[in-house]
Amino acid sequence: MISASRSALRDSAARAIGARADELPALVLSFVYFFCLLCGYYILRPLREEMGIAGGVANLHWVFTATFLAMLAVVPLFGWITRRFARATFLPLVYLFFVVNLLLFFGVFQIDAARAWTARVFFVWLSVFNLFVISVFWSVMVDSYTNEQGRRLFGFIAAGGSIGAILGPLLTSTLAVPLGPINLLLVSAAFLIVALVCVVTLLRMRGPSRRESDAEPLGGGVFDGITVLARSRYLLGVALFIVGLTIVATFVYFEQAHIVAQSFGDSGSRTRFFARIDLAVNVVAVSVQMFGTGRIMRKVGLTVVLAAMPLVAAGGLALLAAAPLLGVLAGFQILRRAGDYALTRPARELLFTVVTPIEKYRVKNVIDTLIYRAGDAIGAWVFAALSAIGLGLSGVASVGVAIAILWLALAVWLGRTEERRAAGKVNG
Repeated sequence: MISASRSALRDSAARAIGARADELPALVLSFVYFFCLLCGYYILRPLREEMGIAGGVANLHWVFTATFLAMLAVVPLFGWITRRFARATFLPLVYLFFVVNLLLFFGVFQIDAARAWTARVFFVWLSVFNLFVISVFWSVMVDSYTNEQGRRLFGFIAAGGSIGAILGPLLTSTLAVPLGPINLLLVSAAFLIVALVCVVTLLRMRGPSRRESDAEPLGGGVFDGITVLARSRYLLGVALFIVGLTIVATFVYFEQAHIVAQSFGDSGSRTRFFARIDLAVNVVAVSVQMFGTGRIMRKVGLTVVLAAMPLVAAGGLALLAAAPLLGVLAGFQILRRAGDYALTRPARELLFTVVTPIEKYRVKNVIDTLIYRAGDAIGAWVFAALSAIGLGLSGVASVGVAIAILWLALAVWLGRTEERRAAGKVNG
């Protein structure tokens, strides 16, 4: 009787999230994995945002450039690791490496000298960490689930990250004063260790044939991620989609930095504002991800979902151009970022379910890290250049509207191409 009751409960839970009962063990583990990653990151994100301002708003474009240069060093290193080590080895090593980094930062932050430079280095490191560990996470997901499963399940998996991103700011708000901001590094490291356990367990849950392939290195060259990307029109389209996304996001980020710096006079108020935005974003996102993303994807299709956020970005930037105010900024940021997490992120990960293993790990990593930060750097320098010629916040936002419209056109092309690939009608 108890067994039958548990089975019925499991089947009901599976139906509610659009899953099959046999998919639940891996799905729950994927959910916890992403939860731990984003909780660990969001514990530190408010600290990073404050450090970006503490290092000087006028220096932000240099910090974004430094982040891009750091990615230039990381990408070939990752290519070498994936060439030399099997997935079952290098995936846990990635997370172990960043745990050690957090412990090193904890030690360095005990030294009070050169505080501004330490803040800038941490800003760059956390920006690399965020993209890299999440890129690896989604590489595991697109390698573990089929295209059909991804359409049903990626929204729910993404909800694990959003719930972690809700808990992270709450932990920061609760523990920052009694523990001190630096000790939060240790809390973040603990969540990352749990994520490491999750990825190891997921790899062990795969079938015998998959475990055999996981035990073999990917092979190829160190720079295959870049060379394969350059030869594929589809993957170049994905890369340009990310560039459009990041340029628009960087424009909004810089608008935010200027508006917040003008609106609040002290570090504590700015950090609290950032934490509240993060909390609101993730509350909205998780409410859609848990039960809505998969249904929306199936009902309107990938193309419409990919196009949604470029439309929101164009409208929001138009509003900022007309009224660059704190309230407008906050509302736009919540809608844009929540939509990105709940819809755009699962949708763009689906783009990689129709490519090869090399493309899922190496090319995807290049796009998610190097190309992403290249878009950041381009956006940062374009913002600085437009500001230097006297456009002001409203003028720069107007330029952002034009970029968002180009991003929209690319989103439509990509969505249609992915659907043809999934149907076996496109090979290149």
